[in-house]
Amino acid sequence: MTATRQDAWSHDEDLLLAEVVLRHIRDGGTQLAAFEEVGKKLSRTAAACGFRWNSSVRKQYKTGIELAKKQRKELRKQLSTEVPDKEVLNEEPVLASDISLKEVIVLLQQYENMPSLHELKRENEQLVEKVAVLEKEVEKLEQEKRTFTDHIQVIEEDYHALIEIMDRARKMVVFQEDERSRKVKFQMDRNGNLERVEK
Repeated sequence: MTATRQDAWSHDEDLLLAEVVLRHIRDGGTQLAAFEEVGKKLSRTAAACGFRWNSSVRKQYKTGIELAKKQRKELRKQLSTEVPDKEVLNEEPVLASDISLKEVIVLLQQYENMPSLHELKRENEQLVEKVAVLEKEVEKLEQEKRTFTDHIQVIEEDYHALIEIMDRARKMVVFQEDERSRKVKFQMDRNGNLERVEK
């Protein structure tokens, strides 16, 4: 089983999505079937394709959708007069040759003149630049983190060394006091009293 993709949509993927959905509309198919077809081709879920179509791509193809619906209506009208049998109507696919050259030219001209396509391209370039800046910032922050981690390690080592020195000093002071108390001697003075003699 192939893993489903969750990365950003490319311009070519949007075009494929639009092309397949418009074909399904024109042929009398369902959008769900179109989303499943695109999902298989792009290793994405049908739900992801549907969300992308409804949230972003559909707005760019309003005239294309209207044209596809018009073609579907004309095709149904033509088939209903030629073949009134409903089973045949549902089974017979619409071929690319059924679309007139004029309709294709009109659709391509509408696509070519779409200002939103240029806006999307510009927005994509801005996002690519932003991602590059953010990647550099992440790299810089990771370097700072490594530096801070090294500093913390050095400080911890110094702290442990200082504690060890202080512990040794404390032991030396206690030892010296013990030595002093051991060296104290007493002698008797003239009156018979003991007096401390320091050495």
